[in-house]
Amino acid sequence: MATESIQRIWKVASLIPAGRVASYGQVADLAGLPGRARLTSKALGQAPRSLNLPWHRILRSSGQIAFAKGSTHADEQQTRLREEGITINNLRVPMKEFQWQPEMATLVVELDF
Repeated sequence: MATESIQRIWKVASLIPAGRVASYGQVADLAGLPGRARLTSKALGQAPRSLNLPWHRILRSSGQIAFAKGSTHADEQQTRLREEGITINNLRVPMKEFQWQPEMATLVVELDF
């Protein structure tokens, strides 16, 4: 059974819309867990497939894909992001252009932790 912290991370991850990305740290911050970027990574790895979390929309704070170049996960992540219209150059997404900025209603209503 997932801890409350992990469930909060899953909730935030589920809200990232298509065509937008977030960093591991941003997800942790929005889940009320500042400084827990690594927990975000761990939580995504533990998520049941049935949740259908958009894990591919979560990147390092630099916009870089965290998986090794040429790995199955890196290739899948790039494919999924490109299908959503996100630009990727050398495993990096321009965060200024594509980073998710949740609306106030999302912050207040959806992320009530």
